Amino acid sequence: MPKLSPRPPQRWPRPYGWGCALALAAALPLPAPAQPAAAGFTGIYTCIDNEGRRLTSDRPIAVCRDREQRILSRDGSLRGVLPPTLTADELAVQEARERRAAELRAAQADAVRRDRNLMARYPNEGAHNRAREAALDTVRLAMKATEIRMRQLAAEAKPLRDEAEFYEGRSLPAALKAAIDANEVAVEAQRAASSNQVAELDRINRLYDAELDRLRRLWAGVVPGSMGPLAANGTGVDGPARDAAAKP
Repeated sequence: MPKLSPRPPQRWPRPYGWGCALALAAALPLPAPAQPAAAGFTGIYTCIDNEGRRLTSDRPIAVCRDREQRILSRDGSLRGVLPPTLTADELAVQEARERRAAELRAAQADAVRRDRNLMARYPNEGAHNRAREAALDTVRLAMKATEIRMRQLAAEAKPLRDEAEFYEGRSLPAALKAAIDANEVAVEAQRAASSNQVAELDRINRLYDAELDRLRRLWAGVVPGSMGPLAANGTGVDGPARDAAAKP
């Protein structure tokens, strides 16, 4: 029987070492890196154009500049609203409207302040009547002074007229004529002052009448500032300006 040669021992493959692992890892494709968010992202703009189509863009939409554009976040939530772009004429109209609104707000605040000041200055009708009389007394004193000056001028004119009669039919001396002319000018000035003082008495009474009517409504519970400006013409209801105007 032939002799069999011994079977060589079976060699099992050696486990992968670190070098093989690294080589295998290098051969595998790497995952794609995460993409960074778009730089300068301001939102998604959307609007409805003239033809009823909904337009969307990552920037303001030119064809919708005359209308409101909604600005959305990436998740679709409302981020803001882009108002219409105004023409120069439209902008001027809007500015005028805003300016008028601001003036009305200021006027309303001023009306409230004036009414409150009026009530603080005159807590009752007696206080208002005393203030009226004080304002009228200032003009009355001026009227008395005018009357006294008119009597003085009349007394000064009498001897001048008597002397002028001596020169009847002849030219008056220059000094006499100048004195007569000066007296007449002074008389006219006093007459004008007297006329102005009478008008001032009437103005003060009309102003206090309007104030009293307003005060009665305020005392009755009308909200300050709800009645508009004071009806009487003049200097308002704050007091100092009114009293200064009452001086002759």
